[in-house]
Parts: sequence; structure tokens; C-alpha cells
Amino acid sequence: MTAPQRDALTRRTPALALRFQERWAIGYTLLALGAGSLHALSMAWPKVLGSSIPWLPTGQPVWWLQLVSLAILAWLLRRCIRQPSSNWRLGVLYGAVFATAWLAVACGWIFIALNTYGGLPAVPSVLAVLALAAFLASYYAVACGVYVYLAPERMSQSTLLFSALWLLAEVARGVWLTGFGWAAAAYAHPDGPLAYYAPWLGAYGVCALAAWLAMALALLLERSANWPREGLRSILIGALVLLGLPTFAPLLAPDPTQSNGPLTVTLLQGNIPQDEKFESGSGVPLALQWYGEQLQQANTALVVAPETAVPLLPHQLPTGYWAALHQRFAGGAQAALIGIPMGNFDKGYTNSVLGLRPGTEGPWRYDKHHLVPFGEFIPPWFRWFTELMNIPLGDFTRGGLGQPTFQWQGQRLATHVCYEDLFGEELAQQFRDAAQAPTILVNLSNLAWFGDSLAMDQHLQIARWRALEFGRPFLLSTNTGVTAIVNHQARVMQALPRETRGTLVGEVEGRIGLTPYVWWVARLGLWPYWIAGLSLVFLSWRRRLRKR
Repeated sequence: MTAPQRDALTRRTPALALRFQERWAIGYTLLALGAGSLHALSMAWPKVLGSSIPWLPTGQPVWWLQLVSLAILAWLLRRCIRQPSSNWRLGVLYGAVFATAWLAVACGWIFIALNTYGGLPAVPSVLAVLALAAFLASYYAVACGVYVYLAPERMSQSTLLFSALWLLAEVARGVWLTGFGWAAAAYAHPDGPLAYYAPWLGAYGVCALAAWLAMALALLLERSANWPREGLRSILIGALVLLGLPTFAPLLAPDPTQSNGPLTVTLLQGNIPQDEKFESGSGVPLALQWYGEQLQQANTALVVAPETAVPLLPHQLPTGYWAALHQRFAGGAQAALIGIPMGNFDKGYTNSVLGLRPGTEGPWRYDKHHLVPFGEFIPPWFRWFTELMNIPLGDFTRGGLGQPTFQWQGQRLATHVCYEDLFGEELAQQFRDAAQAPTILVNLSNLAWFGDSLAMDQHLQIARWRALEFGRPFLLSTNTGVTAIVNHQARVMQALPRETRGTLVGEVEGRIGLTPYVWWVARLGLWPYWIAGLSLVFLSWRRRLRKR
């Protein structure tokens, strides 16, 4: 029996259609599982698979794979709609399976932190990763179920509805319950044609655009009754989005940012093993010695040491250690940014960055604002879980939002720690005043928690995307990698090999001026996304009510 004959038969006999749908549901569920896994790999192709497919560079995003894998999910959702019952429950199932596979594979490195360094047994560690992925997948499951329930017949309306629902799911995941937007769809596109839209729409806007393209592709394969007219229209719009605007629009709208001059930098990568990092007999003296020597010997205008490079509180340091560093940068033409924990038992502890420069009595200070759940603070009712692990300094105090920049040699450096570069809407708060906006973004991280995993590559792609959104160069100083200099066009200018001890000496060009995205997100936050997404969903709901 051919596919058209089967579809005609199932339309005439709803009971047979439901039995046929149930028969194939397991196969389609497995397809959703595979598509979700590919969606995760599109963010950064793993090196373990790189040798088997040489034209996919390891550690790099694969933008077309993201679109194809999401298009498979879109096609599965259209299968649900084509059944007489329009089974939204299957839509929820396919969305949940796809997103759980995507997020579990993309964030599988959490297992290393929990099991290898946190001391949690393997089985609970796996279950914790799956539970987190399944919880975050619930946003997409709801979005897919609502899509199947509300999907209109017209292709243009159907693609817009899916795009709006995907946008809402991405924003909700990135904001609610402290937010964890890691491996969002946009992070597969810093090298693809959709990168053009970063300084205009931001990451969430590009997530919506990618969802629109994925559903358009699925609808083209479907070839419904209104295909000739609307199909050709979708092809033209898709070609314009992927090829036309990225190619010709830059000629009409030049780069809104301008050079603010160069700054020579030294980025330090100590490669202190995580299982020794806070051990008084091994990692601590090694870190103090190596970072101390490099800070003393650096001869560039700025030297940056990563998150908790100095692994002790100031009052715990050897006598004279901090005074020697302060004296080193008290005069001359050099400055330093150093990751160090601060605070005490009574006032609380902070994951901080101290800045040393000539002409100041005390150090400049930044306290991390967006803390990591379970790693840096304990969510309510979950202390029992953290007590199963062995993670030092696990309960920090939150710093303020929009803290002052570190000003040095005509540049304004905005520092953030660990995964804070994931929250572009928070970084944008420092760009409200264009005259005082940061000219260089600096991230200090310790990814040793996650071993030699995709976390390093994914973190680099996030930094590259922020560079595109903000039109700013990005410096990454990490304990084990990836330590790199990224220019304002998201090109990696220099990088150190991962899991090696070394210094990266180079030059970064600061930028002034605001991109359209940073201008509006600094003033309006994420509300434009919420309003656009909810408005399109509301219109689809009203359209469905009128047809009843």
C-alpha cells in the first residue's frame, strides 16, 4: 500500500487510523530520541566522532544539523496533526523525548562533576542528569502539545505558531527557576547564516528563527493541499532569511560599533586538577606558586587569572602573598584581574574577581551575581542532595546586578564568572549608558569540574555568541580550557590547548557603540520576546475558537 493510499484509508476509518498511529508511535518516539541527540551534537561536534566524519570539525557547531534535527521533530508533530484525532498527547511525548535526549546529551558532562569530583555514586549521578534534562524538557513538551492542538492549516500561520511556542519554551528555560539556557538552539549558529541576526534579535530571537525554518522544511516535505502557493512563498522567505539578508544587508547597515584601540593581554591557564584544586597538600600550593609567578612575570598591559585561581580566602594566604601581588601592580603600566573567593563565615562568601591597578588604594572587586544551583547555592528543600556530594565552598552570597566595570588604559572591562555569560539580558544591564558601556567582555571560569568534555567547546560557542550580540571582543581565562581571545565578530583569534598549563599572550581590540540588540534588551529586557510569542499563540487560539 502506498503512502497516499494509506493516508486516504486512515482518514476514512478513524478507528483504523488510531490503531495505525499507536503501532508506529514507538518507532516515531525512537526517531525523536535520535533527532534530539543530533540536536545536542550540533552545538559542538564531539571529538570522539570527529575522526569518523572528517568534514565535521571537532568542537565546532554544525548549524545545518541543528535545523535538520529540529525539522525531524517538526515533521513528527505534523504527523500528529494529520491524524483524525489531532493527538496532542503524542505531540507532548515527541517533544519530551526530543528535548530530554537533546539536553541530557548536551549536558552529560554534569555527570563528571557529580560522580568524579562530587563523590556521588554513578547511578544517582546518571539519574540526576536525566531528571534535570526531563524537567527542562517539560517546557518543550508543553510547547509541542500546544502546537498540535492549535496548529492552523495555512503553512505561514503554522510556522509562526511553532516559532512562537519554541521561543517561549527557550525563554522560560533560560529564566525560570534561576534559568539554565545552556545548549539553546542559537548556539549552533555562530558560524552559519543566522549569525547575521545575532546583533539584531539576540540568541532567543535566533532560536525562534531556527524553529520557523525547521517547521517550514517539515511543511515543504508534507506537500499539503495549499502547498503550491504557500510552499513557494516559504521557499522564497527561507532563501531570503538564509542567504539574502546575511549577504546584502551588511552593505546597507554597517557595523554599529567602532574600535576603541588595542590592549595587550596575558591570559593564564594553570591546569590545576580539580580533585587537587582545594587540597592543602597539593593543588593549593601549586596554584599559589604558579599563578603567583606568572602574575609577577607578565609584561602586558593586563593579565587575567581564572576563577578561584587563588583558591584561598585572603586571610588564609601565606604571610606576604597578597601584599606582594598588590605591590607588584601598585605602580607602572600593568593591571591584573584575579579570581579569588572572598568573605567570611558571618557575612557570607562570594565567588569574586579582584582587580589590581596603579593609583588605587584598594582592589577593584566584582562578586558573581548568577550563582550555580547546588554548586554555589543550595535551593530550598535540596540540602539533602548536596550533602551526598563533596563540593567545597558550596553556599555563596550573590553579588549585585550591573556592577561597575574595571577601567584600565581607556578600556572598560566587564567581568563575569563561569556560566554568567549565558545570561545576555543580565550582561546588557551594563550597557544602558552607551558612554560608560563595557568595551571588552572578560570571563573567568574553572571548567575542570567537567573534565575534557563538550562543556569546554559549548562554553566557547556561548562566548562567541555574546561577542556577536554585543559587538564586543571576549576574553576567556580558564583553569583547564578553553582559554581564548575572541574578536567582536566571534572569530577565535588565539587559544591555548586544553588541559595544558600555559599563558596566552595577545592583543584585543576594544569596541564602542551599541548593537540594536543590546540597545533594546538593556531597556526592555526579555519582554519583547514574551509579548511576541504570547501574542502569536493567542491569535492561534482565537482562530481555533472561531472555527468551532
